[in-house]
Amino acid sequence: MIGARRFGGAILPRMFSQIRSGLICLFAAMLLVSRLFGAQPPPAQQQPPPSTPRAAAPHDLTGYWVSVITEDWRWRMVTPAKGDFISIPLSDEGRRVAFQWDPRSEGSCKAYGAAGLMRMPTRLNISWQGDDVLKVESDAGQQTRLLQFAPKTTPAAQSLQGFSVAEWEPLGVPGTGRGGAAAPRALKVVTTNLLEGWLRKNGIPYSDQTRLVEHWDRVAFPNGDVWLTVSQYVTDPKYLTGDYTTSMHFKHEPDGSKWKPAPCVG
Repeated sequence: MIGARRFGGAILPRMFSQIRSGLICLFAAMLLVSRLFGAQPPPAQQQPPPSTPRAAAPHDLTGYWVSVITEDWRWRMVTPAKGDFISIPLSDEGRRVAFQWDPRSEGSCKAYGAAGLMRMPTRLNISWQGDDVLKVESDAGQQTRLLQFAPKTTPAAQSLQGFSVAEWEPLGVPGTGRGGAAAPRALKVVTTNLLEGWLRKNGIPYSDQTRLVEHWDRVAFPNGDVWLTVSQYVTDPKYLTGDYTTSMHFKHEPDGSKWKPAPCVG
């Protein structure tokens, strides 16, 4: 009897205490698992993607822009001397063609093809032609480029401005923006189907095999200025030994009061 009392008075309370502690730990573990793997609130309903490239535009590229030439001034503002191809990776054939340039051909439309046009001192007028084509007009040379999103037609005859395919391209990995937001996007343009033209007004050539890749980025500053940067990558297996990479800067203008189209020659 004494042993029984000792068992009931000392050992059993100790066992009950251990069991109670174990149950508490088990309950806590079950609660944690429930929170980690239990039913989660339904995610916010995603909005359907914009139906057209115009509606999907991450920023407004339309309006009037003027080129601001703060680099390569002597090659862009004036016509360089014959054979001045510094910074351009010309092949032997490219140099041969460049030295055939005649200064009397000043103003030739060959200098206003897609691979040379954006480096001209010019103004641009950018507008939407429908919902899937950006139209880019220049007053220098009076040229028109059509940047087509998911074009439904195939390239026709080669031309000065070629065939340009555009897309809104993410800048970085999608979903890695701040707070998991989609990465910012810029305009990417790939142009082929070009006629032979000039990279500079002194006859530095690019061939009809040229492929032009561009990235257009719009940036707005706190003081109200809006800038457009166009980065170009010219690949030409005939006249170049490597990519010719440049960038151009344009500043947004309030209206077209300074717009003065002047056609090129021939």
